[in-house]
Amino acid sequence: MNTFASTFWNHLFNGRRLSTRLVALSLVLLLAVQGAVFIAIRASIERNARATLADELAVGERVWQRLLAQRAERLTQAATLLAADYGFRDAVGSGDTDTQRSALHNHAARIGAPLAVLLDTSLAPRAAAGGDSALLARLESLVQTLAPPLVSQGHQLALAGGRPYQFVIAPVKAPLTVGWVVMGFPLDDALLADMRAVSGLHVALGLYPQPGEPSQSSTVKLLATTLPTTQAAQLRFDQTAREHELSLAGDLCVARDAAAAGAPWRVLLLRSVDEAVAPYRALQTTLAFITLAGVLLFALGSVWTARRVTQPLRALVRASNRLAAGHFDQVLPPSSRRDEIGDLSQAFDHMRVGIAAQRDQIERLAFWDPLTGLPNRLQFRDRLQLAMQSGPCAVLLLNLDRFKQVNDVLGYASGDRLLCAVAERLRTHKPSGSLLARLGGDEFALLLPGATTPGAEEHAQRLLGAFEQALQLDDQHIDLSAGVGIAAWPDHLPQAQAQHLPVPDQAPANAEALLGRAEVAMVAAKQRGAGTLVYDAALDTSSAQTLSLLGELRRALEQGELRLYLQPKIDLSAGASAARVVGAEALVRWQHPQRGLVPPMEFIPFAEQTGFIRALTLWMFAQAAAAMPALRARGVQRVSVNLSTRDLLDQELPEKLAALLTQHRASASMFCLEITESAIMDDPQRAQQTLDRLAAQGFKLSIDDFGTGYSSLAYLKRLPVDELKIDKSFVLSMERDSDDAKIVRSTIDLAHNLGLTVVAEGVETAAIAEALERLGCDEAQGYHYGRPAPLQAFMATLPEPQAALVN
Repeated sequence: MNTFASTFWNHLFNGRRLSTRLVALSLVLLLAVQGAVFIAIRASIERNARATLADELAVGERVWQRLLAQRAERLTQAATLLAADYGFRDAVGSGDTDTQRSALHNHAARIGAPLAVLLDTSLAPRAAAGGDSALLARLESLVQTLAPPLVSQGHQLALAGGRPYQFVIAPVKAPLTVGWVVMGFPLDDALLADMRAVSGLHVALGLYPQPGEPSQSSTVKLLATTLPTTQAAQLRFDQTAREHELSLAGDLCVARDAAAAGAPWRVLLLRSVDEAVAPYRALQTTLAFITLAGVLLFALGSVWTARRVTQPLRALVRASNRLAAGHFDQVLPPSSRRDEIGDLSQAFDHMRVGIAAQRDQIERLAFWDPLTGLPNRLQFRDRLQLAMQSGPCAVLLLNLDRFKQVNDVLGYASGDRLLCAVAERLRTHKPSGSLLARLGGDEFALLLPGATTPGAEEHAQRLLGAFEQALQLDDQHIDLSAGVGIAAWPDHLPQAQAQHLPVPDQAPANAEALLGRAEVAMVAAKQRGAGTLVYDAALDTSSAQTLSLLGELRRALEQGELRLYLQPKIDLSAGASAARVVGAEALVRWQHPQRGLVPPMEFIPFAEQTGFIRALTLWMFAQAAAAMPALRARGVQRVSVNLSTRDLLDQELPEKLAALLTQHRASASMFCLEITESAIMDDPQRAQQTLDRLAAQGFKLSIDDFGTGYSSLAYLKRLPVDELKIDKSFVLSMERDSDDAKIVRSTIDLAHNLGLTVVAEGVETAAIAEALERLGCDEAQGYHYGRPAPLQAFMATLPEPQAALVN
């Protein structure tokens, strides 16, 4: 051995021999090559480690936002359940602030909400509840600032009492919106622990110095963290950089701020650089050993051995580059070696498998529903975008009926099992090539690529067939039904249809728009009990068509395109031969500049749906009030004006009408306000409050279309009405239908016994007028006496002015 070593070193340093020079040159070249490989691998490891850290932090930021969104969804559902609670709605409607605060406190405590505020319909705070009275005092002004974005976005992060809170909002409906419930939940240790468990990253929550604190130049205050105590004590927030490095207890970490820009708090996601690079340091040691072994072996003349050493290293470099590029599905070439290089190759492959598994888990959390195993809303929207780019398609949106009752009776665990059973049954009924997803709650969606509207309707009927047989849940047989809304591409997106295919920037918006249209159809199907319903723009008050109609109505009111029409009301008490006009019903017509005279049925229902009917009612009342002096001079004692449901629910209506009376120097006794039974029954309590105030002002009140709605003698007895108006459906056929004649006679007798006058509408023949006179009907109106006519034309049919009646 000594002889061999002596010979080796003599050849190495004896530069006069060619073999020595060749060995020396080869060694230098080998050392240079091996050194370059070592440096390249080290640089690649450092670069890949940094890149992996950056990717993990970027993914962690998205996971954080997703956790906040999921938490907001859960909290919103809890707040919605609270707002729907009958006892809570009753407390809101009572108007008693103490009762509201007590109910708010009890219900908020039940769902674990430390902060809760009740807003009225104008988004002003009415009551607040929570554990910290000082915080609640400041919370009201904060909620007033947060309320508008909360209503539009559903949830919001804001600072309250020196701590970030996640606020959610839910409407309180009875059945219309009577208030809003805002609840705040702090960003606490449990949320940070969830983030740590899902992403593997440490999280630190800090607060910027607030105005009014003793030292505004101090560092960011640490509120909560998942870091160990020793590292948390050394944590300092860099207020100038969004991503930076810092040393904690000797451990170098990379930190990334996940808070929104301008937020008064910091959310740092931290990952240890040393921990990420540690596996690679062992690799560097191994590579150094291999390099030294290669030099020694090459010095002994084993070129084959040196080549065999360098080839696996190059393969590992290529593998690391593929991993850095995100190609986790490419398996490393198998190594037949049983030495360190073989172990290193296996370690690389194990690392690839581990990273791929983590990425798959994150993607599953982002794109799959964890309860049913179905795709979630995000994946469904992405698939819908691709389907819309490929050609026609349809969306079926299904929402279960009475699912809340199942949760209330059997519990949420049974509700979750029921959702899984529904998902499994829908899987068996969905057509091949379609995509079934759960969008949230008890809402499911089915994507039908290549389907048209008629085909989608057929599939919807088959889908409803899945609920013909009751679902078995333990020993319970549960009968479920559902409402299905249908929207098809491109049939129900005309703007996108004109573009033929959605461009990339518009694809997400078009997909969401199509889902929104399916939801509109689904809600209408549930309201009507229709089972399935295809989207129609008439169902959607937010569609372009209805928005255009609303704009035209506003313009018609501003530019004087509306016309006041009057139909005469005849006094029957003096006999048919002496019949005279004693009143008139005010009606509105629209003189459109392009379409001519628009019938009221084409715009009145839309005006009621959108709330614009209030403006039309005030316009008609003002026009009638302005014409009253001339009408009174010709013998017209009173003008009837119709009030809608929205008018009755307007608590300021009496003051608005009083202002118009003052403006036109008219009195309330000159008007009869007609209200339908259905308008009263929508919200009897508020309707009666409004009617009581109107009656106190001196208005005559009339029940219009009596007998066609939900007639209630109990409410009729309590309401301050003066008149019943028999619906024309009974009057028109009373000559030939004895049942209708009995109804008319009974209604007249009932009204007179209650001290009310009776008006019959729909009088079209003299025979009907005579029959009504015999029955003792007080007044009548209909085509027999005159059709609705413009104001001037109506006045031309009246007698000449009577000076005694002017005042």
